[in-house]
Amino acid sequence: MPGTVIVGTQWGDEGKGRFTDYLAKESSLVVRYQGGHNAGHTLVVDGVVFALQLVPSGVLYEHVTPVIGNGVVVDPAVLVEELDMLEHKGVDTSRVLLSGNAHLIMPYHQELDRVTERFLGKNRLGTTKRGIGPAYADKALRVGLRVQDLLDPKIFREKLELALREKNGVLAKVYNRLPLDADEIVERYLGLVPRLEPHIADTVHLVHEALDAGQHVLFEGAQATYLDLDHGTYPFVTSSNPIAGGVCTGAGVGPRAIDRVIGVVKAYVTRVGSGPFPTELPEGDPVGEVLVARGNEFGTNTGRRRRPGWLDAVMLRHAVALNTCSELAITKLDVLSGLDEVKVCVAYEGEDGARYEHVPYHQSVLHKVRPVYETLPGWHREIDDAAQLGDLPLEARNYVRFLEDAAGVPVTFVSVGPSREQTVVLPRAA
Repeated sequence: MPGTVIVGTQWGDEGKGRFTDYLAKESSLVVRYQGGHNAGHTLVVDGVVFALQLVPSGVLYEHVTPVIGNGVVVDPAVLVEELDMLEHKGVDTSRVLLSGNAHLIMPYHQELDRVTERFLGKNRLGTTKRGIGPAYADKALRVGLRVQDLLDPKIFREKLELALREKNGVLAKVYNRLPLDADEIVERYLGLVPRLEPHIADTVHLVHEALDAGQHVLFEGAQATYLDLDHGTYPFVTSSNPIAGGVCTGAGVGPRAIDRVIGVVKAYVTRVGSGPFPTELPEGDPVGEVLVARGNEFGTNTGRRRRPGWLDAVMLRHAVALNTCSELAITKLDVLSGLDEVKVCVAYEGEDGARYEHVPYHQSVLHKVRPVYETLPGWHREIDDAAQLGDLPLEARNYVRFLEDAAGVPVTFVSVGPSREQTVVLPRAA
């Protein structure tokens, strides 16, 4: 089956969007299978910057049908704003389809997200406060509202009033907040229906039709492996399953629909928000400042500064296994240009001196490990004009090969700049 998954191998912000955009030219459908509008990605095409949050990257190709799958949680106002932004920039959005089974982010989800983070204080999780987690929680509790509910005003109001009984009680009695008004929410959400209704569809059926016809379908994940609800650095994770297995539930396909899994790995590591980070560089470290400045390491949507660190091959190997990656795509290799040396974490050392060449399952161990580094020579010339592997300095080529050996799968793409065209394509292994 001609299905390909793009998945992040770190804590997100690896640059998945640009490879989704790059591979979309060979695809009929590009399907987003999880996450919400906390997962922005930036594309640069012919000098024009597109900051996307919900709409799949394939929207920039006229032949692609972009699909927001059932596993995504959607703030309808944000989606409408994004569609309008794309239309304003000359992009046809009539092809964008939204699963009727996707869950809605409601105003009480956002309010609960904000007050809960404040209530946790120093123990806060570092969420984007956009209601993602509470929306997924309601989905699991079976009290969520779905996109299809917007098409029946009576059902929408009934479900909303039922939900507000409990949510307003919590907001008022636990957090001392004013109750939310059902009439105002109904007016606001149903007012978006004329704009959204043409996009609402049975996306599972559509995906299977394309796969059965032998068309190439690209599945786009948000966030990344170590933010996965089950396999990430819990509780500092997202509320869905970004790993490749999440495609099955989030888009409605079986494992045999997938024949290619591309793991995207930034040439160094960043994470935003709280949580363990074995290779994090100390605040104020000169190399860390270079990585943030050259890599523009600030959130696409939030503007939050990302925490920088050296690449972690221990995490990478585990991510390759969790996702059964067939290959890797390296991003932001150009950011490392100019450094005298480049470090890669190849193992961890525990407090008791034990050596770990895999990610320890116990969070107390992971929080306290020290990275064991291997140091490679850096390169001093810029590489943003490289068109093939041979155009890279020897030291940069050696770094790519080192990561291949560490991960155990081939590297097939290397990005050397922010634009779609700044991509070096390597031959795929047989």
